Amino acid sequence: MTVTLLMDAEHALLLSCRIACWDAHSHAKFRAVPKTVQIRDLDDEVYAGLARRAVEAGISVPELLRAEAVRLAARPSVAEWLKRTRRRSSPLGHVEVLAALDEQRGGWPDGGG
Repeated sequence: MTVTLLMDAEHALLLSCRIACWDAHSHAKFRAVPKTVQIRDLDDEVYAGLARRAVEAGISVPELLRAEAVRLAARPSVAEWLKRTRRRSSPLGHVEVLAALDEQRGGWPDGGG
C-alpha cells in the first residue's frame, strides 16, 4: 500500500523537522552519550603530577583521569560509608580496639607508653 501526501513546502518542512526530532529523541533514549568534564584553574604542579602518573601507567592524562573518575564514582561517599559501618556491631569496645592498635604500633617515641 502506498500513501501519497500532498502538502505545501512549509508543511513538508515542518513534518520532516518533527520526524527528525522524534528520531533523535528516540535514539537518545537507547544510546548513552558520553559526558565531558572540564577542570579549570589546575595548578601546574598538580598537572605535572598527573602527567607523571600517566606516563608511569603508559596512558594519557585524560585516560588516567577517566579511570580515576570511574574508581571514585564506584566508591561510596564518606557519609554513605559511615552510615553502613555504624550499623555493624562489634564484640569489642573502643578500649580493646585502642589497646590492640597500641600493641601493633609499639611504644610512644617519647617513652610515654
